[in-house]
Amino acid sequence: MVSTDPSHSEPDTAAPEEAVPETPAKPLPKRRVGWVFAVAVVFWAIDLVTKNLVAANLEGKEPVRILGGLIYLQVIRNPGAAFSMATGMTWVLALVALAVVIAIVWLSRRLRSIGWAIGLGLVLAGATGNLTDRIFRAPGGLQGHVVDFISAFAPNGKGFAIFNIADSAICVGGALIVLLSLLGKDYDGTSTKDKKKAEPEKQQEEQA
Repeated sequence: MVSTDPSHSEPDTAAPEEAVPETPAKPLPKRRVGWVFAVAVVFWAIDLVTKNLVAANLEGKEPVRILGGLIYLQVIRNPGAAFSMATGMTWVLALVALAVVIAIVWLSRRLRSIGWAIGLGLVLAGATGNLTDRIFRAPGGLQGHVVDFISAFAPNGKGFAIFNIADSAICVGGALIVLLSLLGKDYDGTSTKDKKKAEPEKQQEEQA
């Protein structure tokens, strides 16, 4: 006799759905804050030592020709920005340099890319090097004149603007950061190309 009791039903024989194993997240690279400050300290020290040496030995003297005339060493006191630009805006440039230093220090806590750390370390060294001049060199009070001493191809900046190690560090560091950005390398150690590839996959998983 077949039972008509609705409470009595056939046992559920459907196989339970198997849980799809999640792909383990790729571990993040280590933080690179130490690289930023190591690079910054080394190049800031090089900039400071070279400026003091040339100021002590070449101030008021004729340009010194080296490397077959590729470089001329002479001391120029620069109240402007890198490569003698924005002359007359010394205190503004000092505040800009201070803002750059603060921004890099803040960003360094999130860095996981060695390339970005080196690039930002160079920019930090350059900004700090010239800021040191503006604070401590005459006439002082954020209006100190930066010591420039490298004149490429010809003396007196006739072949190219006169600059220093700090200016070079800013240019090289900035160029490195731009290159890494073009290659899709983010400051956090990830790749923008990988992120773009992962977006469609993530959307498919959400729709499934």
